[in-house]
Amino acid sequence: MIREIPEIHLNDGLTLPVIGLGTYLLKGSNGVQSILGALNMGYRLIDSAYNYENEGTVGEAIRKSSVPREQLRITSKLPGRYQTYDKAVTTIQESLYRANLDYYDLYLIHWPLPRQDTYIEAWQALIDAKKWGLVRSIGVCNFLPEHIERLEKETDVKPSVNQIELHPFFNQAQQRKWHEQHNIVTESWSPLARANQLLQNDTIKQIADRHNKTIAQIILRWHYQLGAISIPKSASFARQIENISIFDFFLDEAEMSQISSLSRPDGRINDQDPAIYEEF
Repeated sequence: MIREIPEIHLNDGLTLPVIGLGTYLLKGSNGVQSILGALNMGYRLIDSAYNYENEGTVGEAIRKSSVPREQLRITSKLPGRYQTYDKAVTTIQESLYRANLDYYDLYLIHWPLPRQDTYIEAWQALIDAKKWGLVRSIGVCNFLPEHIERLEKETDVKPSVNQIELHPFFNQAQQRKWHEQHNIVTESWSPLARANQLLQNDTIKQIADRHNKTIAQIILRWHYQLGAISIPKSASFARQIENISIFDFFLDEAEMSQISSLSRPDGRINDQDPAIYEEF
């Protein structure tokens, strides 16, 4: 059964589904089957990255799928080691060759790496790649407001998306508010966080029982009502269906607040602070 997923408009006019499939660790023939199954059941946003080493897997699933390419939204990301302009341009081309695609719908800088201080020229490479038709929309991951302000100041181009760590243990309230004020869409990576902890959380379980939904569905509905796009990863077809079956109920203000109150200053999964984190 194909599920219809609502879409959100980006500041450059492209639309993205409000929930997609994360593909980290989905590789090879098993990965192709998992992604193909997701496409068949209604997923249209597929999130990958150069560093996931599975762009070829994503591309193969797209080729095997009967879904028209123009209905899909495929994302990849530039790794830190290729943030100089020339390397970034080459890497975007290589990403396309790996997936055997003519274009990516969304291409992101994976981390700002402020100590390296090359994200401006990497951003210029993404700007040019969009002009050349290699990508349709460009954005960033894990950028703090000061990084994005510098991008816009030096290039006059603002990201359409900032993909950040966002889950009930780390709700990113200030960053999300800043995004909203600047017309940038928030996208949540690891939306279910430390699943073993979240999926046993008593507060969320009580809300789930009240709605006759799973804890994962409550969390993903929370993301949706925050206005954030979520990209949960799952190789299980049953879990993939569960994850997109979140549009037939509503969390009230008290329930949203209860979930948001689980956030804590040390809530990051791996303590990856974008102000200092160095991605390879």
